[in-house]
Amino acid sequence: MRVSWGPQHPASGHVRFILDVDGDNVVSLEPDVGYTHRGIEKLAENRTYLQNIPVIERVNSYCDATNTVLGYVQAIENLMQRDVPERARFIRVIMAEMNRIASHLYWLCLMSISVGFETMLMWTMNDRELFLDLFEMVTGARITYSFLRPGGVSSDIPEGFQRETLRTLDHFEHRLEDYFQMIFKNHTFQMRTVGVGPLSASDAVELGMVGPNLRASGVVADVRKDEPYEVYRNFDFKIACEDSGDAYARSLVRFHEMEESVSIIRQALKTIPIGPIATRVPQSLPKGEAYSRVESARGELGYFLVSDGMDRPYRLKISTPSFRNMAALPHLIRNVPVADVPAIYMSLDLIPLDIDR
Repeated sequence: MRVSWGPQHPASGHVRFILDVDGDNVVSLEPDVGYTHRGIEKLAENRTYLQNIPVIERVNSYCDATNTVLGYVQAIENLMQRDVPERARFIRVIMAEMNRIASHLYWLCLMSISVGFETMLMWTMNDRELFLDLFEMVTGARITYSFLRPGGVSSDIPEGFQRETLRTLDHFEHRLEDYFQMIFKNHTFQMRTVGVGPLSASDAVELGMVGPNLRASGVVADVRKDEPYEVYRNFDFKIACEDSGDAYARSLVRFHEMEESVSIIRQALKTIPIGPIATRVPQSLPKGEAYSRVESARGELGYFLVSDGMDRPYRLKISTPSFRNMAALPHLIRNVPVADVPAIYMSLDLIPLDIDR
């Protein structure tokens, strides 16, 4: 029997997976994307580089706005060969790592629900609100910020931000201990995820996986370490990595990434220099091409930018991590019980908006 399977959601977007099932066994899966296509790459050709920032933010929409825009503004800066003030780079890293935590908390909420742990929905959403409060303190917004600019950031961090951030991090580190006890040491969660949807290192590389999904298969790859951008080379942090490549390993990598993000934010707040937060940039870019990539919450996010010398992109191509990671689904969901499909899908942390753009 051929069955259509979600997810269908007014906020995160729609995508259809076509399952061929034999009783309770899923024989194969075929992705059918296209429901959430918004033509963002084409829209970018009709707006100025600055006007594109709120549009580009919505590639990933509500999950990881900072990292999504960071790759775009870096591509512009690469084309202009313009330096960004050091303080602005520190602020960018702080915001990017806070967004990584917020995104992983949202994922942990969905992953927990997919295996029947509704308590974690409340825990993670409540703790995520604390980080959204910090975003609101800096930018005035909680989800999409339009805060990063070519040449720097739109405003400096306000008075009291460091104090509030450190207080939030102190609280969050204790909560991470609770998370580990509540879900990762839970027998039922282990039963639903250990050995479910395993992906070997060679298959992960061949399929073009990125981010936590790649590192969960034992491949140590992270743009922040491999090609350090902004001021990541200033900080001491580990690349979270596991070997088993199953749903549990993919979950554990994201958990440990939150721990490392806390460490990076603390180091950045401690060493952030005094100085300007932006440098003036022209409205029109010189003719040429530029490529930029960053390590977003879901993995490597790339921007290929072509300029014809006007005040808007001639062409903008976006390589999103969810689209690349989706390639694993037909490989992983073969001859598995129907009950394992949500756990495998959620463990990959795919966002339909990110897939379809």
